[in-house]
Amino acid sequence: MITTKTKKDIEIMKVGGKILKKTLLQVSKMIKPGINGLILDNFAYTFITENNCIPAFLNYKTDFMSKPFPATLCISKNNVIVHGVPSKNLILNDGDIVSIDCGLSYKNLYVDSAITVCVGKVDKKIKKLVDTTKESLLKAIYMCKKVNTIGDIGNAIEMHVKKNGFNVIKELVGHGTGYCLHEEPEVYNFGIPHSGIKLKPGYVLAIEPMATFDETNICQNDKDEFVTANDQVSAHFEHTIVVTDSSPVILTK
Repeated sequence: MITTKTKKDIEIMKVGGKILKKTLLQVSKMIKPGINGLILDNFAYTFITENNCIPAFLNYKTDFMSKPFPATLCISKNNVIVHGVPSKNLILNDGDIVSIDCGLSYKNLYVDSAITVCVGKVDKKIKKLVDTTKESLLKAIYMCKKVNTIGDIGNAIEMHVKKNGFNVIKELVGHGTGYCLHEEPEVYNFGIPHSGIKLKPGYVLAIEPMATFDETNICQNDKDEFVTANDQVSAHFEHTIVVTDSSPVILTK
């Protein structure tokens, strides 16, 4: 069942969204060649808890995971698409790209967001992949109006990514969020215009395009990380938005 959030819920989620945005901004400023994932994760945990929030990913488990997630951040480097596990052995090097995905709960309401950061000097084609994925998120958010559907969101992502010579990851999806971290509906990164669930004011969606160079299968490693089957790098961006009577509101901006 898709839940509709109240005006009071939305105001609370705006506060949580601002804290989450600040978390990601501060983490992104720390990223440089030689830093390890554990330093970033420890900072995020401290920052979130000191702002009266609860890390949403820490000890979270879904049906497709063999064990609860052990960290505050998902730090996914290069060919890791999502759910990368931070550790002191996860070293960021010049030329890498890294997705930083984070969720938190503020007053029992959840928000979720992700960015991809270039580490040092990155190949031009990889930089274009990152920029295109970010742009596709904005294209998708523009479609989040009450006259549109879930299919319009996915189509906007896929068309922009393909237009720039890249491909979306189709197996992984965005989702509803708010009362739980993951709620209905699933938000695909591809779609047919005007198809699927019709959007309504009060729907809160975590939209998260993921893209890579060429079409590829994905697999799950022994850490429950999702990786590209052929070691291609991937980019990932995410915002939590709310559908309104007019333009969508980005809660994590």
